[in-house]
Amino acid sequence: MGNISLLIVLPVVAALIAGFGKLGATYTRLLALGVIGIQILVLAKIALVFDPLQVGYQQSESISWIHLNLGNLGQFVSHYAVGIDGLSMGLVLLTGLISFVALWNSSEINTKIEAYYALVLLLNASLMGCFVARDMFLFYVFFEFMLLPMYFLIGIWGGPRRNYASLKFFIYTLVGSIFILIVMLGISMAYMDPYETALAMQKIGPNQSFGLEALQSMQTALAAHEITPNQVVHSFDFQALSDPLNCQPNNLFSPQSGFLLGGLSGRAWGFWLLFIGFAIKLPLVPLHTWLPDAHVEAPTPISVLLAGILLKIGAYGWLRMAIPFFPNEALDSARVMAGLGVLSIIYGAYNALAMSDLKRLVAYSSVSHMGFVLLGIASFTSEGWQGAIFQLLSHGILSSLLFLIVGVLYSRTGNRQIDNFAGLATKMPWFTVVSGIAIFASLGLPGFSGFIGEFFSLMGAFTSPYLMPIYAILGGLGILLGAGYLLWTFQKIYLGSYFVRESTWVMPDLTLLEKVSLFGLGILSIIFGIFPGIIFELSEIFVTNSLNLIFH
Repeated sequence: MGNISLLIVLPVVAALIAGFGKLGATYTRLLALGVIGIQILVLAKIALVFDPLQVGYQQSESISWIHLNLGNLGQFVSHYAVGIDGLSMGLVLLTGLISFVALWNSSEINTKIEAYYALVLLLNASLMGCFVARDMFLFYVFFEFMLLPMYFLIGIWGGPRRNYASLKFFIYTLVGSIFILIVMLGISMAYMDPYETALAMQKIGPNQSFGLEALQSMQTALAAHEITPNQVVHSFDFQALSDPLNCQPNNLFSPQSGFLLGGLSGRAWGFWLLFIGFAIKLPLVPLHTWLPDAHVEAPTPISVLLAGILLKIGAYGWLRMAIPFFPNEALDSARVMAGLGVLSIIYGAYNALAMSDLKRLVAYSSVSHMGFVLLGIASFTSEGWQGAIFQLLSHGILSSLLFLIVGVLYSRTGNRQIDNFAGLATKMPWFTVVSGIAIFASLGLPGFSGFIGEFFSLMGAFTSPYLMPIYAILGGLGILLGAGYLLWTFQKIYLGSYFVRESTWVMPDLTLLEKVSLFGLGILSIIFGIFPGIIFELSEIFVTNSLNLIFH
């Protein structure tokens, strides 16, 4: 078993032991923390041998999984295929880190403790699986499975309206999954896997290399109808699905099909269904309404996992599937995508300005900040894509930090209303320092990671030949609004004379356990803000290669 498979298998085995074993609360917590700690060590080993200058996946593993004979439609194969590249490397490191932070801060959970840790471990395994899968069917299995742990984590350990919030989360995400499933089934049956087809037709041997010449030969034969439909081997391999020359002639998804429905080609429908399916996960305005409810009702560590990792799968799906599968359609839709990104930035920020509940404010700020990711992607420039990927990782750290800060207040008072606190700096100096780091980093102050992601996303939008400068200007308005609601919150809660609504509320400063996780995330934001090259170097080859393939 390779290192990448270990990332998935370790938490699954630990979840089974925690869920069905009789370890007791303390040992279950130690098991969960220990396993994620080991997972982080495995990630460190993977990162140390990762070559950021190499194109494509590294440390790949592939095992034949499903093989079906479809008669006149050919054959279908799917592999358990995993690997790491410049896009997924940063995201799997983020997943390991945020999972550990969430578990570290789970001491507030005091009911059904074994089940809670088992579900968090299963969630971690499915998130890892999403980011390392090289096969769309395998990705979809992990993507769908992720719904169950999160549904139960909100529905069992959430707040008073947890049933409503968990059901809303499940239904929204399931609708997005159906859109993705439709495209997945359609595109897999429309496309030939050139390597698997050549293997089945005995044009190459099992151990024979499959180079560019062999690939072009198979694609030429397909276009000339020399490969009949019953000879075609279909697969869900990302690489095979990313090349339109692998599409069977006259198919719905063929660039030359001539199919139109509602003025859109089959490929345009494929792009927009995938785009919307992943937009729900991001979430993008107007598909965002499940997020504030889920955050408000979820316990603090689950909000950390939701904002820190789960939302990133939306943008990951765009960069890994929607745009590579349908590059021309994505380019044609650049202005619409940028417009939706700007709408999310401004709408999320305006809603955050109106919030009196601190957790709901942070939830809407997430909607706003994820809009910068789409704006950067829609620019189709290197700086825009680099900024978008950086923003994904930066937001993962900062949103986790902000939700932990909300959790500190809630654990002491059972209350999150901004008006119920003032002047906390006099009683909680350490808490005020780390809150200041989180808030100034989130509003995009230079020297913090939030500035880098937003700056390069806006730079990409401003210099893009596909977008007008107005998109970047309106995106910049979002930073101004962000400064408004974040500075107002900081001033209201931390500055001035000390005040809490109830005299019975005791406000001790951060415990050692809280300091470790909160200052750890804050320091990371500063490190990435001062040395952004750490992340840029990881994703540079992925970005360059992806854009070259789009424009070739």
